[in-house]
Amino acid sequence: MNILKNIAAIILGLIIGSSVNMGLIMLSSYLIALPEGVNPSDIESIKNNFHLYQPKHFVMPFLAHALGTLMGAFATAKIAATRKKAFALIIGAFFLMGGIQMAQLLPGPLWFNILDLALAYIPMGLLGAKLAKA
Repeated sequence: MNILKNIAAIILGLIIGSSVNMGLIMLSSYLIALPEGVNPSDIESIKNNFHLYQPKHFVMPFLAHALGTLMGAFATAKIAATRKKAFALIIGAFFLMGGIQMAQLLPGPLWFNILDLALAYIPMGLLGAKLAKA
């Protein structure tokens, strides 16, 4: 029974974390307008206009990555039957792999990639576990 509960915890953590991430990404263009001519649903449009991005345009993606990971790790640690901290870290590692993939896909500034990869994933997985008292 514990195995099934742990598997469910990981699946739900990934779903919750991804939902928070995507929700904040979708909300971001309403809070901070993208540069003129950028279509946020077209990766080529983003790549071609990346030179127009200012530091303010990276706030919401960082928050989406960090809060998505935090919420996913928290939920996983709360639901898991055993090894709660380890499972929260698995969520952090999973989202870190996605962050690495996005850093390779989009030519973001080095400062953002370092900040994002260093702070938005594993530290948020640990914080999620801590907040869940794992």
